[in-house]
Amino acid sequence: MILTGAALLMLPWSTSEWGGAAPLDALFTAASATCVTGLVVHDTALYWTPFGQGVILALIQVGGMGVVTVAVAVSMLAGKKIGLKQRWIMQESISAPQVGGIVRQTRFILKTALLIETVGAMLLALRLCPRFGLGKGLWYAVFHSVSAVCNAGFDLMGTAAAPCASLTGYVGDPLVSGTVALLIVLGGVGFLTWHDVRQHGVHLRRYRLQSKLILSTTLALLLGAFLFFWLYEFRQPQWRGLSAGERGLAAMFQAVTPRTAGFNTVDLKDLSQPGQLFTIALMLAGGSPGSTAGGFKTTTLAVMLLGVGAIFRRRDSACCFGRRVPDEALRSASAIFLLYILLFLTGGMLISGLDGVPILSALFESASAIGTVGLSLGITAELSAASRLILIFLMYFGRVGGLTMIYAVASGAAPGIAQLPRERVTVG
Repeated sequence: MILTGAALLMLPWSTSEWGGAAPLDALFTAASATCVTGLVVHDTALYWTPFGQGVILALIQVGGMGVVTVAVAVSMLAGKKIGLKQRWIMQESISAPQVGGIVRQTRFILKTALLIETVGAMLLALRLCPRFGLGKGLWYAVFHSVSAVCNAGFDLMGTAAAPCASLTGYVGDPLVSGTVALLIVLGGVGFLTWHDVRQHGVHLRRYRLQSKLILSTTLALLLGAFLFFWLYEFRQPQWRGLSAGERGLAAMFQAVTPRTAGFNTVDLKDLSQPGQLFTIALMLAGGSPGSTAGGFKTTTLAVMLLGVGAIFRRRDSACCFGRRVPDEALRSASAIFLLYILLFLTGGMLISGLDGVPILSALFESASAIGTVGLSLGITAELSAASRLILIFLMYFGRVGGLTMIYAVASGAAPGIAQLPRERVTVG
């Protein structure tokens, strides 16, 4: 998908200036779109033609829904029979608990995604059509709705005077800010969670443990982030130009968007250093499994915290909602966490060393890439080719997933049958 998208973006009619994009620029943009990240080296509205923007939107849609999901959907539309192997791959792709009913769940995912995107586009059109006209306004509404649901963060709001402006012109607009924030949350929570919501409604006890963890962790992160931005960040002197209502909307939006979305309603370069560091932490937290979001998952964070809680309470295993979390899940969460942190820090230090970028800005860029977020402090276009390749790898890793990469690398290792003698090691 990335290579195909890059080839299309290199066509002469893909860019506003005839000739097509440079190979590295096309590869970076295609990787960012397919991995639903949102980092850009050129303003999407100014540099790409409607054809180029259409290619980017198609990559976002396929990347957000998942390549396997789209492939199975095409097979179903073509009337082909979905075999057991395809069902098993689909189960792994969307993090379904079992193979049974996987085709019905795929239909539910596609119908739900299209419904949410359509409603979101209709709401955004109420504001964008009066401003840009009917045709352009509808295109902008569809583009931003898909980009928000897929947690991509690509936007078409840039102008010659203010390129890469994102949604800064709508910081005080509750319709645009609220709609985009809601679409981000709906896409990032995961379709299997919404399947639980549809089946069981308000009967939370009937939900799967994974859905309970996703909803509770997401709520805690959103609420904690909102309180930080509202009570601390947007009370700083640089934000005095915003009214009380605008500060509240900005705090709400900035609490949502680091969760792998990439839109912003305020200039991120004006954030205080604690605000930038807190945003980095939110970007690393990421979305949820089985969703359009990439990066570090909420369930991974929840399992890690439950493991820490079990140690504090001197329990043999992590427990929550009357269920015991398997030890395998805790080991996998620890491995993923360590891998993400190592890649995040290594990428940030390499970018800082290669381009002389301040370390906090480099870490911000690195976290945005590996978390498939797309937020930037405005340095992406200025980075060298080597740093852009680092970001491409981080985006790819963040979207494919830590466990997938681990299993791919370790696929040739045979599991050991015999167990070695155990010896105690003191830690901490």
